[in-house]
Amino acid sequence: MIKENDVTYVDVRFTDPRGKMQHLSQHVDTINEETLEEGFMFDGSSIAGWKAINESDMLLKPDLYRAYMDPFFAQPTLALFCDVLEPSSGQPYSRDPRSTAKAAIAHMASTGVADTAFFGPEAEFFLFEDVNKVGRNFFDTIKCFDDEFFFCIAWVSLP
Repeated sequence: MIKENDVTYVDVRFTDPRGKMQHLSQHVDTINEETLEEGFMFDGSSIAGWKAINESDMLLKPDLYRAYMDPFFAQPTLALFCDVLEPSSGQPYSRDPRSTAKAAIAHMASTGVADTAFFGPEAEFFLFEDVNKVGRNFFDTIKCFDDEFFFCIAWVSLP
């Protein structure tokens, strides 16, 4: 796929515990059969809620069945989704959402509860009829009103 599409970059991707996609872009010259099989080391301490700096080495193992050309990059870029592994044991990292989903599917299959699972993001947004700023000092807040909103009034502290 790299040669056929004249790929310039490979973007290795994973999801953090909060559902945000994280990624590392590598120039194609750094990619070979060994890196695709063994994975990519990265610093897990830079991901919120993952590892302390003294134990932050982590491994991104590409899922070669989830490779596609990203149409939004300026240069030809191959996107690879990855599992996050503990490099010392090769075991899935417990806070990796992909690993959690795979464990849930395995449990579901072993117990016979179901044969299919669907996972996806929870797209959520709010529309308010009116928002008023209340206060004139450091502790300013906003007050939201909406007839359709379940929690009619919400107080949110401003930074």
